[in-house]
Amino acid sequence: MSSDLQWLLLRKSNSYIVKGLPEGPIFSKEPGNLLNLHSHKYSGLANAKTIDVSDVNGKITVTTRKPKASPYAVAPARSTSSIRSRSGSRRALGIIASHSKRGYRPDLRKAALARTAALLSAQKEPKEAPARKLRGKKAIKGFKA
Repeated sequence: MSSDLQWLLLRKSNSYIVKGLPEGPIFSKEPGNLLNLHSHKYSGLANAKTIDVSDVNGKITVTTRKPKASPYAVAPARSTSSIRSRSGSRRALGIIASHSKRGYRPDLRKAALARTAALLSAQKEPKEAPARKLRGKKAIKGFKA
C-alpha cells in the first residue's frame, strides 16, 4: 500500500491524535514523529522511511526503519543506534546529521537535530542558583555589621 493511501486512511481516525482547541494545531503522539505534529511529512506510521530520536535510560537512541523490509517483520525492519549521554553534543548532532547526509530522509534533518539538542539539554544537570546579593538598606547594614 502506498504511503499516500496509508495517510488518507490514518489522518482522520488515529489513536495517536491529540486535539486541543478546535482551531489550533493538531498534535500526534505516534512513534517516529519528530515534531509531534499531525501531518503526512512527519508521520511515523504512513511513511516508509522514518527516524525516531528518543531518550532511553540516559542514552539517546536513533531508530530508523529499513525501507525494503517486509511489512510483516517488525523488529528486523528497524535499525537502532545509541548515543551515550557523555559523548558530547557535537558528536551526537553529527551522528544524527549523517543519516540525512547519506540520503535517508534529508527533509527531516532539521527536526532530528532539534529533537536531539532538546534531549541533550534535558539530560544536563541544572546549575545551582547564585547567592542573592543584598541591596539597599540591607546591604548597608550587612556591610557595617
